[in-house]
Amino acid sequence: MNDLTLYTQMKSPIGELLLFGDEHVLRGLYMDGRPRTDWKRADEPFANARAQLDEYFAGVRSEFDIELDLRGSAFQRAVWDALLEIPYGETRSYGEIARRIGRPDRARAVGAANGSNPVSIVVPCHRVIGADGSLTGYGGGLERKRWLLEHEAGVAQLALTS
Repeated sequence: MNDLTLYTQMKSPIGELLLFGDEHVLRGLYMDGRPRTDWKRADEPFANARAQLDEYFAGVRSEFDIELDLRGSAFQRAVWDALLEIPYGETRSYGEIARRIGRPDRARAVGAANGSNPVSIVVPCHRVIGADGSLTGYGGGLERKRWLLEHEAGVAQLALTS
């Protein structure tokens, strides 16, 4: 097994993005992240992911088709799978996600799992909001969360009126 982690960086409307994984899968997408010193820069393995992210930011892609390797506990993976089911341009509350995965008493734990999502944007943790509709914690900062939600809402609205 190859233990070498590869990475690339790309500019986006919400700042520099760091993508990392190996030649076949994406394991992480961080905002303003810095590569570890033992990682190797390699842009080509991430060409597809970069192109899909560019399309997303351009408003022409609403779903991603990127091979992911999400490493976490069974509970975290259940939360991340539920995030992938939130339709583009829509939001869900932490409580709704907890109920969706059959753990209605675990809304706070859903928040923690949401916060440890290693592949932001692609696994849309930004689509999770407070029960009262408020924007709550986001690893990339609330301004980025607001931008992503407004971007998706605007694109979805354009699609409805076209």
